[in-house]
Order: sequence, then C-alpha cells, then structure tokens
Amino acid sequence: MEEVLIVDGYNMIGAWPELMQLKDENLEEARDRLIELLADYSGFSGRRVILVFDAYKVPGLGASYQQHRLEIIYTKEKETADECIERLVKDLQRRKRNIIVATSDYTEQHVAFAQGGLRMSARELLIELETSRSEVRKRLEQSISQPANSLESRLSGDIHHILERWRRGK
Repeated sequence: MEEVLIVDGYNMIGAWPELMQLKDENLEEARDRLIELLADYSGFSGRRVILVFDAYKVPGLGASYQQHRLEIIYTKEKETADECIERLVKDLQRRKRNIIVATSDYTEQHVAFAQGGLRMSARELLIELETSRSEVRKRLEQSISQPANSLESRLSGDIHHILERWRRGK
C-alpha cells in the first residue's frame, strides 16, 4: 500500500529550530530549505510527499509543481492550507492509501484523523527526517569503506573470519 505524507509547510517552518531561524532572516530561504529536506526524505523513504503552503492572502489560482519526488502545492486565493490538506486527505483516501498528515495544528490533526488519515506532529517528522539522514550518512560511509563489488562485501561474518584466519596461517 502506498504511503502519502502531506506536510503543512508553514507549520513545519514555525516548529523546526533551523527553519525558524532562517524564517527570521528570509522566509524564502526557509521554504527552500524545507523543500530540500523533504525531497531528500522522500527519495530515501520511498514515501510520496506533498508539501502544502498557505497562499490565502495571495491573489491567483494557486500553483502546484513537482521537484524531484516532492509535490509542492501553493493554495488558491482564499483557500487555507488546512482546507487544501483536508481536500487532499479526502481525495487520496478514496484510492486506498495510507495518508499521514504532518502538522502540529491540533484541530487539523483531528480533522485528518476523522477522515481516515494518520497524524504526525512537526516534532515527530523532524525526528524521522533526522533518523533517515543519519541512516543515509551511515550507508554512504559503509559504501565508501567497503565497495559493493568486492568479494569481502558479499561474505557472511563467519566465512570472512574463517578466511582471514586461513590467510594468516592459523
């Protein structure tokens, strides 16, 4: 079953320390950093990630675009991010997917849950994101220290130990 993570963008920016600091200097940089983090997370986790930004007071029809595996939505004029997220949960739920809504907005969590989605706080998403980044670093270090094409990388620990003892004449 496909998992879809719907993220309330400005909620994450207001809750994650790195993004809060960036927001104070330049909101666009904070948005770009969130997009970068979630695109990496989506690629590693395999989850489809939809990032929603509130454009309630911005005139226009809203916008939606794809960056890597990440779908980014700016809401329409007079549509809040919460309304957009609720609509997405309802639309995607009909297709038998696991829907997870990441927001620390208590009311929005309950609405998403009532429509069949799962809820995740900004803090929980940040922890999951940091864990996945750590796992990526670990895998990269492993692949650098031990090339995947080497015979050694394909041997079990027991066989490796036996061959190493044999090599040393023991």
